[in-house]
Amino acid sequence: MPAIPANKPYRVGRSRTGLGLFATQPIKKGTKIIRYFGRLLDSRKKKDDAIENKYLFELNDRWTIDGSMRKNLARYINHACKPNAESDVRPRKRTVIIRAIKNIEPGEEINYDYGTDYFKAYLKPIGCKCDACEKKRKKKRAEARAEKLRLKAKAERKAQKAAEKLAGGKDAAKKKAGAAKGNGAAKANGEAKANGKLPNGEGLNGHGAALGAKPTARKARGAKPAIVAETQATEQQSHASA
Repeated sequence: MPAIPANKPYRVGRSRTGLGLFATQPIKKGTKIIRYFGRLLDSRKKKDDAIENKYLFELNDRWTIDGSMRKNLARYINHACKPNAESDVRPRKRTVIIRAIKNIEPGEEINYDYGTDYFKAYLKPIGCKCDACEKKRKKKRAEARAEKLRLKAKAERKAQKAAEKLAGGKDAAKKKAGAAKGNGAAKANGEAKANGKLPNGEGLNGHGAALGAKPTARKARGAKPAIVAETQATEQQSHASA
């Protein structure tokens, strides 16, 4: 790793995407932080135009800086969708200066926006890992978890209501059956009273005869009426006295 002069307000360190450039001192907004430099490539030359790497910084249609050399510490600055620095491109001077657009605190990573073309070619296929995009992903994951919990709670409430409705239906059926049974018993008692008998076969007030029933008189065999018997007795007394 290249040596950094002690008076420079940055250092190379580990970041979320690999290596990055971090502030070691407070950097005020508008401060020139570092120059992006390297070999100049002329797109009119086939040899230069054929070079491909992720450290190419295009100045204009003709000139491009190949910043892959290790001495170019600016190459460690990572992309950010909401950066704290920007690239100040000067095509005529064929230079690029990284300038702070916010106050940067010690320990904070320095970053700038690489541009739409670079983003589409290199970052979009693998997913941008800058703080802003990471926050968006975390927010989406949190929203997805919240939505999942909401749907789960909704399903549980629906199941609980269905269970309560089913239990209520069973209770209503039991009450209805009990009422029907009570009505049947009352009807049976009413019919028994009308017939003079209770359902257990006993007569009302302990009497065996049904209400309104007329007793049938039976004549004993050989029994004579009382008048005939008295006449015969008188005749027998008359014969005895004669």
